[in-house]
Amino acid sequence: MESIISLIQHPHVIKITLLSLSGLIIRQSLVFCGQRWANTYHHLGTYILLPNIALIITSVIKNDIALSLGMIGALSIVRFRNPVKSPFELVMFFGLLTLGIVASVSLMLTILLALLLIVVIFGIKFADQISKKFNFNIFQYSFGDGNLNYTLELNSSEELNEFLKNENIINFYFDKKNNNYSYRIVFKTKKDLMEFTDRAKKQEKILNIRADIQS
Repeated sequence: MESIISLIQHPHVIKITLLSLSGLIIRQSLVFCGQRWANTYHHLGTYILLPNIALIITSVIKNDIALSLGMIGALSIVRFRNPVKSPFELVMFFGLLTLGIVASVSLMLTILLALLLIVVIFGIKFADQISKKFNFNIFQYSFGDGNLNYTLELNSSEELNEFLKNENIINFYFDKKNNNYSYRIVFKTKKDLMEFTDRAKKQEKILNIRADIQS
């Protein structure tokens, strides 16, 4: 019984537990804020394991120059083969690695860094919701950030200025000879797409509508 208690109270066990919980909370924060690229089995495992791996490596090599140099050489060979889809995803990986490295020195700094990452994730989401109430976007949509977007393609018999003025329009095509006007509009949520579709269906000039949620 005493050996189990001493094991639970071991500094490395405490650090591993803290890092695992921090990685899990950070990942869940991303998913909660609509970053669907993080909502996979692989990202869940990565966010839990990566800080702990960094902790173990740092704990082993911090007092041995030869091991430190060897690890630098190994890391130059063994690297992520899967391409990172966005700068933000890369920053998250660096943040997880830093959590593990800092945990070998200070638990307080580890907690502060984890809180900073979580606050920034929720802060951006909160600021985005507030800015929308004032018809202002703090960032633009991007198809290269690894996130899921909802797109709507509409064809009309006449030019529709209200679509051209829409802040979410990303592409349009005019063929006046055949009276074909095409618009492509992106949405952040399925609800926004469906509400816009309902309004578009009421317009007689709309010829057809095509929705895509795999962009």
